[in-house]
Amino acid sequence: MWVRSYSKVYQGVTKQQAWDAFSDVNHWADWHSDLDYCKMEGAFVVGNFFKLKPNGGPEFKVTLTEVVEGKEFTDCTCFFGAKMFDRHEFEETPEGLRLTHTLTVTGILKWLWIKLVAKSVADSAPSESQGLIDYCLKNAS
Repeated sequence: MWVRSYSKVYQGVTKQQAWDAFSDVNHWADWHSDLDYCKMEGAFVVGNFFKLKPNGGPEFKVTLTEVVEGKEFTDCTCFFGAKMFDRHEFEETPEGLRLTHTLTVTGILKWLWIKLVAKSVADSAPSESQGLIDYCLKNAS
């Protein structure tokens, strides 16, 4: 198993604002600079899925495997011989909103998918989190 995590505390944004932005999958490309699009039909609930297309890459189907309203969610992308789980946690602290992003890859061909996809996704966590915060601040009024 391969795991990479990124966590940072941000001020000026509530947990609800961040949750609302993340659970509005069809607008991820508005704040996630390395996506062409993200499309989801239906509710943000376990078992539902969305189609995600990174800039210059193929479209992927991503399934919600865990959703705790306002607190955390995990999604899963299935590759040939591996699975990539992307967990997002939202925690209000006295210092501000802590966002934690944890990426886990499992499976016999995890080494391949780490090289092709997961390392890049993990490396983008700081810019993804900042993009989310900037989007929330811009749309707060």
